[in-house]
Amino acid sequence: MSTIDFGVFIGRFQPLHLGHEHVISHALERVNRLIVLIGSANIARDPRNPFTYAEREAMLRRAFRHEMAEGRLIVAPLDDHLYSDTAWVAQVQRVVRGIVLDHGNHHGFQNHGISDFRVALTGYGKDASSYYLKLFPEWENLQIDSQYGTFSSSHVRRRYFQRIPEVPATILPASVAQFMQEFMLGDVFRRLLEEAEYLEAYPAQWGKGPFVTADAVVVQSGHILLVERGGHPGKGLLALPGGFVAADERIRDAAIRELREETAISDGKGQIPPAMLASFIEDARTRVFDAPTRSLRGRIITHAFLFRLPERRKLFSVKGGDDAAHARWYRFGDLSPDMLFEDHWAIIEAMADL
Repeated sequence: MSTIDFGVFIGRFQPLHLGHEHVISHALERVNRLIVLIGSANIARDPRNPFTYAEREAMLRRAFRHEMAEGRLIVAPLDDHLYSDTAWVAQVQRVVRGIVLDHGNHHGFQNHGISDFRVALTGYGKDASSYYLKLFPEWENLQIDSQYGTFSSSHVRRRYFQRIPEVPATILPASVAQFMQEFMLGDVFRRLLEEAEYLEAYPAQWGKGPFVTADAVVVQSGHILLVERGGHPGKGLLALPGGFVAADERIRDAAIRELREETAISDGKGQIPPAMLASFIEDARTRVFDAPTRSLRGRIITHAFLFRLPERRKLFSVKGGDDAAHARWYRFGDLSPDMLFEDHWAIIEAMADL
């Protein structure tokens, strides 16, 4: 058995393919136990992330049934932290540390720390794990060359989300191919296909950007004001009121305009005028969110404005308008990341100090 106690393999597995399976199988030959961290575990479905954490965990369980039953393959979720590498690194460290120390406690190593075990980051010989290694210098490097060429999960998804779907069984584990065949018969697949077609056509109609948008983070008495998106992309998901900045307006004014158009926010005497809404903005909390991958529509840079409304027992009244299916106040504690559109959960976390 290897003297490397734990390997760590990080990926999104959207879906699991034979390249992933190859790396996992060969890593298990060189480490005592392999920790597979499934990334983007906390976000809503979209054409880039069509499968939930539970579905991807099941893909791994079917492909490595015996290894998981024996405890040699350990799978855990890893959330996205789009605007903080530090938060992401800390989460990886906490998850790995917890698994390693839990193993130690069950095998007579109660007084050991994680530094008493050899841990190696594993992955493809030339993939993003070379970047990960810079973030985890305390871990060893265990790179594995793939015999499956340069195909990736994105190639699988491109062939899958089309009017005549293709499940490329030659590059997928048999159990994953079967799952995808069954998945494409359901309503979720049809919705994702419609969204994929919308996103495919988007650049031809609107260009690839960069575009400038404004979002309103409106909080009052432990609640946040959100709208439900009425169309693609993100149909049915919750989102911050906001939209594109017009050529003749300031970004701040666009945030106020979109807030009024999408929520008709009122204090009970009538819709709140722009000047009063502007007075609720905390200028020190205005922030730009510009992750290149934040939107599948193209390069969209948004400016978020925090509107802190006065505390009161009766919240301001709202009503959905424009392209919002509805507008509603939500308690912070009732929300989870997979309910939110694009990176809006990350924006709320950053702006509202969650």
